[in-house]
Amino acid sequence: MTAVEARTSGRLPGTYIVLADAEILARHVAAWLLNRVLGAPGRIAVCVAGGDTPRPAYALLAQSPYRDCFPWDRVHWFWGDERCVPPDHPRSNFRMVRETLLDRVPVLPAHIHPIPAADGPVRAAAAYADELERFYGAATLAPERPLFAATLLGIGTNGHTASLFPGTAALREMARWVAAVPEATPEPRVTLTYPALDSSGALAFLASGAAKRPVLERLARGDDLPAAHIHPVGRLTWFVDQAAAP
Repeated sequence: MTAVEARTSGRLPGTYIVLADAEILARHVAAWLLNRVLGAPGRIAVCVAGGDTPRPAYALLAQSPYRDCFPWDRVHWFWGDERCVPPDHPRSNFRMVRETLLDRVPVLPAHIHPIPAADGPVRAAAAYADELERFYGAATLAPERPLFAATLLGIGTNGHTASLFPGTAALREMARWVAAVPEATPEPRVTLTYPALDSSGALAFLASGAAKRPVLERLARGDDLPAAHIHPVGRLTWFVDQAAAP
C-alpha cells in the first residue's frame, strides 16, 4: 500500500491519508507543501513545525525536483512554536529547519522569521505577534484572507500540537496570535495560538511511528485534546504512516 485517502466520518476531521512508511509520508508532505505554495498567488507565508517527523520532508524540499520549482523568492517562513533556547541550540526548531532546508535553498534572509525565543517567553511572544501583524498588514484576521498559505503541525503523544500543551493557559488564548508557555519543560516555550494556526489556507498534521497510534486513537474517539481544537479556515489534511494509523 502506498496511500489510502478518505474523507473521515466520525473519526479525525478533514482528509485522512495513510502512507506505507515514513519515507513515503515525507514525499507526500513535500509535494503537498509545494502544491499549496504554487497554488497561492503573490507574497505568502508558510508556518513550519519542529520535531523529527517533518525533517525528511524538509530535506526533500531542498533537493531536486522540489527545489527547482519552489518559488523561494515570494515565500516567507514562520514557526508554529519554539523552545526558549539560543537559535543555534540543538533543541531549537529554528536550527533544525534552517540546517535541513533553508541553508540549502535560495531563500532570501529577510523572508525568514524565527521566533526570538532566547529573549524569554513573554517578550518573545509579544515581539512575534507584532511581526506577524506587520506581515499580515492588519490587527484582525479575516477568514477570507488567511495569514498562512500552508501550515505544518505535528502531534505529541499527549495530544499537544505546536506548544499548545494540555492544561496550559495558552489553550484559552483566543485574542492574541502568540502566547508564552512559561510552564513548559524542560525549557519555557512560545507558541502560536488557535486563532493564528486556524488562519491557514491549508493545514496538515503529520504523525509517524507506533508511538503516535494511541493519541490518534484518542482523537478518533473524540477525546478533548489540544490538537482536536485546530479548525483551519482552509482544508485540513492528516498524513499518517501505517505504524501510527489507528
